[in-house]
Amino acid sequence: MTDHATIARRYIDLWNERTPSRRREMLSENWTADARYIDPLMSGDGHEGVDALIAGVQQKFPDFRFKLIGEPNGFGDHVRFSWGLGPDGVDSPIKGTDFATLKDGRIRSITGFLDQVPGA
Repeated sequence: MTDHATIARRYIDLWNERTPSRRREMLSENWTADARYIDPLMSGDGHEGVDALIAGVQQKFPDFRFKLIGEPNGFGDHVRFSWGLGPDGVDSPIKGTDFATLKDGRIRSITGFLDQVPGA
């Protein structure tokens, strides 16, 4: 049985990981080789493509961290969870909801939606 909370937590941990080699290990452990990420602003394919997206977000927002908002849920090979991105200790100025599709318990695709973006 899929533990939706664990999938979401590992996903958030990945986006917060600043060490590139550790991030690549996490991708290898928790994402399929043919994984795809897409949201309204960016997309990436495979471990290298997803890693490049994460590195870019970390560079753009060096003092921000991701956190889960609420409880992840899902059914079968599908997981839904919401997240916030911002400095520690304040309400996240950027918020979104992501939908994951799994294969054998690993992330095969993420489709992200931006729920709140300042100035948008």
